[in-house]
Amino acid sequence: MRNYDLIIIGAGPAGLLAAGRAAERGYKVLILEKMKTEGRKLLITGKGRCNITNNATIDDFISQVKPDGRFLRNSFSQFFSKEIIDLLTKYGTEISLERGGRYFPTNNNAASVLKALLRWTKELKVEIRCGQRAEKLIAKDGAIQGIRANGQIFQTGNVILATGGKSYPATGSNGEGYELARQLGHSIVKLRPSLVPLETAGNQAQRLQGLSLKNVNVTIWVNGKKAGEEFGEMIFTHFGLSGPIILTISGFVVDELNKNNKVEITIDLKPALDEQKLDKRLQRDLNEHGKKKAGNIFSYWLPKTMIPVFIDLLGIDPEKECHQVSSKERQKILYLLKNLPFTINGYRSFKEAIITAGGISTKEITPKTMESKLVNGLYFAGEILDLDAKTGGYNLQIAYSTGWMAGNSITN
Repeated sequence: MRNYDLIIIGAGPAGLLAAGRAAERGYKVLILEKMKTEGRKLLITGKGRCNITNNATIDDFISQVKPDGRFLRNSFSQFFSKEIIDLLTKYGTEISLERGGRYFPTNNNAASVLKALLRWTKELKVEIRCGQRAEKLIAKDGAIQGIRANGQIFQTGNVILATGGKSYPATGSNGEGYELARQLGHSIVKLRPSLVPLETAGNQAQRLQGLSLKNVNVTIWVNGKKAGEEFGEMIFTHFGLSGPIILTISGFVVDELNKNNKVEITIDLKPALDEQKLDKRLQRDLNEHGKKKAGNIFSYWLPKTMIPVFIDLLGIDPEKECHQVSSKERQKILYLLKNLPFTINGYRSFKEAIITAGGISTKEITPKTMESKLVNGLYFAGEILDLDAKTGGYNLQIAYSTGWMAGNSITN
């Protein structure tokens, strides 16, 4: 039986930031990580490149976080994007700013971020034990007393739960942290996959599998009413839709599907042209190529693999000559170019979700310290919290900031 000032469960970015900050303050810190190595999920973020953070302002960051980004104002005010960049740079990670205000390691390797954090914590003599699964939090009279892990009791007056969510369970974030918190009376807001690919009805998407679209506008329709839109890049898959803009809207879509609402998505393939300008272009192309078969004119407007699907939706005879295309048929072409429809009938599992929506209710946590309002000496950091944001480095910054705040708040 050994005594520690602080024990952290989870050696991801939130846990490592918490450990480093507490150790800087002179505390004896132990991290227990159930996987064989640290930071497994961090290594696969950003497709292995690791979108470290974003250069958005604190207010912009807060606006991107749901359900209540204001909870993070204290954490962001104490430790934000500049601080994590300075820390990583100091410990050997060169960082570059890319489009959308996104920061990445210059070498495009997430491992360099993990190595920097581990160098920092090692220098501060943080003890990390891998292969240690936390089984139970021990509390008495409303205060933390210790942890049982792998059958062994570790005594401490402070515990930080930084176990991650349920997404990418193969990396270790399989939801065990929620159960540890629930045992001590904490409420768990319903867990849902977020930043997750969407499944579609029919076989349209499947027929377009592998096709990537850039600079398109996606509109969400809930029960026939417009509910949001997003501009950028997407890709068709064997099950439906994925890519940056689909992942961005997925959290909202998942919630609407869980309410049993009807969700449709329409894709504007020509967002740079309004309907009037696009119609003039269609008329011009049809007139200039009057003797060409209608099936061939679509190559002027669409990617090759999309043409058969588009023609099937139109119900137009591809052998018809362009000068025979009626005004009504041209209007239908115009409509579909601006409103290619897909019915959303599901979403992929936590195995394919980048993050978890839902988690420990922030109403039960003090935002200025990240300490539980129910159990003294119990703190939370990172994805385990009921906080999530769109892609762009926002979710990792939540992990750094809440981890740092928790590590900065513990007391003996």
